[in-house]
Amino acid sequence: MKLHHLAGHIQTILLAEYPDKLLLLDGCCRSDISLLKHFITDVLQRPFSDLTLVVVTHMHPDHAGAANKLRKITGCKIATANVSGQWYSGLDGRIMHITDILLTKWVAKRMKKPSGKIWYSSQLTADYKLNDGEPLPGFTDWLALSTQGHTDRDLSLLHTPSNKIYVADLMVKVKDKFIPPFPIFYPNRYRASLHKVISLKPTSIILAHGGEVNFSAADYQNLLALAPKTPRTHWRLIKAKLKRSMKFIRSK
Repeated sequence: MKLHHLAGHIQTILLAEYPDKLLLLDGCCRSDISLLKHFITDVLQRPFSDLTLVVVTHMHPDHAGAANKLRKITGCKIATANVSGQWYSGLDGRIMHITDILLTKWVAKRMKKPSGKIWYSSQLTADYKLNDGEPLPGFTDWLALSTQGHTDRDLSLLHTPSNKIYVADLMVKVKDKFIPPFPIFYPNRYRASLHKVISLKPTSIILAHGGEVNFSAADYQNLLALAPKTPRTHWRLIKAKLKRSMKFIRSK
């Protein structure tokens, strides 16, 4: 197995290459499809249809945005966590979906990336729903691990022969420091997920935002210290800003 790291729209694209098939560790941004096709067909000189499985670790635009389209183009299967319902459900879900797309565009602008197609369906029907510790279909050297907290359906992927683990957005690297992501809907689950990864003693950790890194004991402790004890979500952030604004107006 060769694991290729490609610079996606705002995240690292992880493509696992095997002699007879390809595994995409996450669903990318929709704008990453042309880059992925170029790499597979021109660099690897393989048919695009060799893409066999796409794992969607959670439903954010840079992790699920290309999945539906890739399945339509290549015939690949999609795997997700075995969680019922859709992440973006109801009126709140529709608003959050739009908010997450706008946030992705804002991050891309800050990274000075050209504008690209980001819009994608908020609904995803998986071909496979994976339980904690279950091997990936057709790629049994990878295990799906439930690492919820960022959302209710986050997956990490453990490559058992090398003991390397792709943790998606479980943590992000900013200015050489590791911090929790935003949002965190389930802080207790998030802390439990961190402890799960720590207990595995991985040889390295692969981040969607930060690449492949080695964690020290101090890095783990700092990350645990920063892990919130209450949810950090879009709505709480907006409410907090409104509350501060009201206090400022009243003080005038």
